[in-house]
Amino acid sequence: MTAFGKLIRTTAFRLTLVYLLLFALFAASLLGYFAWNTRRMITDQISETVDGELVELSDQFKSGGIRGLVFAIENRALRPGANLYLVTTPQGQAVAGNVGSLQPGVMDKPGWVDTYYRRLDETDTRSHFALARVAELPGGFRLLIGRDLEERRRLFGIVAKAAQWSVIIVLLLGLGGGVFVARRVLYRIDAMTGTTQRIMAGDLSERVPVGRSGDELDRLAENLNAMLERIEALMAGLKEVSDNIAHDLKTPLTRLRNRAEDALAKSSNEGEYRAALERTIEESDGLIRTFNALLMIARAESGQARDNMVDFDAAEIAHGIQELYEPLAEDKGLTLSVEAQPVTIHGNRELISQALANLVENAIKYGKPVAAPAGNSAGETERPDILIEARPDGAGVRFSVIDHGPGIPAADRARAMERFVRLEASRTQPGSGLGLSLAAAVATLHGGELRLSDAEPGLRAAITIPHALPLAVPLASTRRAVEQTLAPPI
Repeated sequence: MTAFGKLIRTTAFRLTLVYLLLFALFAASLLGYFAWNTRRMITDQISETVDGELVELSDQFKSGGIRGLVFAIENRALRPGANLYLVTTPQGQAVAGNVGSLQPGVMDKPGWVDTYYRRLDETDTRSHFALARVAELPGGFRLLIGRDLEERRRLFGIVAKAAQWSVIIVLLLGLGGGVFVARRVLYRIDAMTGTTQRIMAGDLSERVPVGRSGDELDRLAENLNAMLERIEALMAGLKEVSDNIAHDLKTPLTRLRNRAEDALAKSSNEGEYRAALERTIEESDGLIRTFNALLMIARAESGQARDNMVDFDAAEIAHGIQELYEPLAEDKGLTLSVEAQPVTIHGNRELISQALANLVENAIKYGKPVAAPAGNSAGETERPDILIEARPDGAGVRFSVIDHGPGIPAADRARAMERFVRLEASRTQPGSGLGLSLAAAVATLHGGELRLSDAEPGLRAAITIPHALPLAVPLASTRRAVEQTLAPPI
């Protein structure tokens, strides 16, 4: 398609043509009304003048008879720019006036008439057009008084020519403006098209250019860029998950296969086979838990879990997690306590419970105090090894899990919330490295954030959930959400 063809097919150019046509019709209608009104005004003025002279000459006829009328008409006919005058006998013979010829039958009927005429003093045979009134006088005489309409015709011609030129100028300016606007819009649309083509070719880092005018195209470009950033983050997260699955799940799958081969090659009785099957089932359960965690993270990041959001009490969730994990903490020699205030929040109860459970489980695994807490000295209230908190926090609720273990170095806190990441101190413990990733994804789903900070000593993991879910929650990858929400120590 040629450049001109693309230009005239743009919406901007077509809209310009429509508005141009409407404006041209409006301008023509306005000028036409002005011309018609001017014509009517001139006609009314002529009628008033003729009626006034008719009254004067009729009075002259009454007072001086036909002689007085003829004398008055002769005097008026000699004036420069005089009106048309003609007096005829009952038989139709001209008695006085400055009219040389009229259309046949004009003097037969009294009243207003448009007629062609020729003056007595004119040498050419060209006829003129006039508006005249014929009146019947006593004795059968007829009197015609008229006014030439050349002035009206000339004024109407001026207005008509002005209307023609106005319409032509409007069309030219409108077409020029339409081409200018369409070219600017087409240039910006072509720039967007080029960017989308490069993105479809695989370059997800491309962004639509945004101007400085702040118009609707700039707002569209900003929204497209926000969408592209989200797509790029999701694709990066998908690639990261795929790589992590390929690397981190290869080892347990290989170990599972080796154990099965070992059992086939070395087991000689039912007891050894049973032990091998139990180890295989245990390893399979770990893999299933890993995949369930991945599916839950994907569900949170995609926003599907918003369909099951209800109102519930944050304190009830905290106490429920405490009851669930208190036996496990006692087995590890740890005390688990709760400090919660009743407060209602709106969210996915299952996911928030799972996120809080992951934080508590991590605290039980890695939060064993390295030394007796300072608050455990004689005469002071004993401080729990692990504390679960649920408190109002501004326009939301903050769930916190505080332990007094070795904690996480500040440099490793962002990486600790990535999928399958396990720090050196935790590699000897069972797990998949997905607990903090799930908690971060759940917080992001609800428009909140997960923060890791120093508990002096130990680690404070806090999830903040707002009371009202934002209209558009940024569902970026867990790494991006974590890096943006990681806060200094509280």
